[in-house]
Amino acid sequence: MLWTEEMFKTKKPIIGMLHIQALPGDPDYTRDSSMKAVVEQARKDLEALQDGGVDGILISNEYSLPYQRKMDFVTPAAMARVIGELMSEIKVPFGVDCISDGLATIELAAAVDADFVRGTFCGVYVGDGGFYNNDFSKILRRKAALGLDKLKMLYFLNPESDINLDTRPLPDIAKSIIFKAKPDGFCVSANAAGSEVKSELMLSVKRVSDKVAVFCNTGCRLENVEEKLSSADAACVGTTFKFNGDFYQGVDVQRVKAFMEKVREYRTTI
Repeated sequence: MLWTEEMFKTKKPIIGMLHIQALPGDPDYTRDSSMKAVVEQARKDLEALQDGGVDGILISNEYSLPYQRKMDFVTPAAMARVIGELMSEIKVPFGVDCISDGLATIELAAAVDADFVRGTFCGVYVGDGGFYNNDFSKILRRKAALGLDKLKMLYFLNPESDINLDTRPLPDIAKSIIFKAKPDGFCVSANAAGSEVKSELMLSVKRVSDKVAVFCNTGCRLENVEEKLSSADAACVGTTFKFNGDFYQGVDVQRVKAFMEKVREYRTTI
């Protein structure tokens, strides 16, 4: 049995994305913005995701565009405030992702007692955000120093929008990371949020991953969820849960319910 089944109490769990609005210091956080409004929108999305029936929630600073490779301190501090205000309302296992800053993700997880994290913890990438070099030796030592033995780590195996300078096939990279870092999960992505990841790519990673859970990280939608879950152990779902499937909108509980109903039907067949 995979750890995902133990944590989320089901096969093929669906992790709903809770995208926090722009935070202090972000370009889209204007003089008219307020942390109170940020918290209230996060509360609405949390309620919609949970009422819709997701198995877990991943909280990320999705609207902190463009993302920082090394975050200003205010960003994880603001995220911790949002999570702290919502903590008593979170009913399912939850994780955090300080996008593009693996060390900040670990620090935030320690502060809010997260069950899991997702991030680009290793590898060297280049993209429109510049050069991106990740030191997982430092990140894993910080995790150990903070006593986060039970924290599950989901590694981006091929982050959206960036090119990996390691030209080995993705399964070979996965095997190397397993040997060196003992990850709990791999997130396999397409080249943008909401874009459909190829099922064959996920299967190629799954074949070498044994007990490491493989997550469909982008493009899982109502019309393809059965296919994607047949190739992966779980999925992180964000854009398709939004009103009209629009990345910039809030979570639509009816879209979540319809999606999760199809997932539950699929689970009865496996």
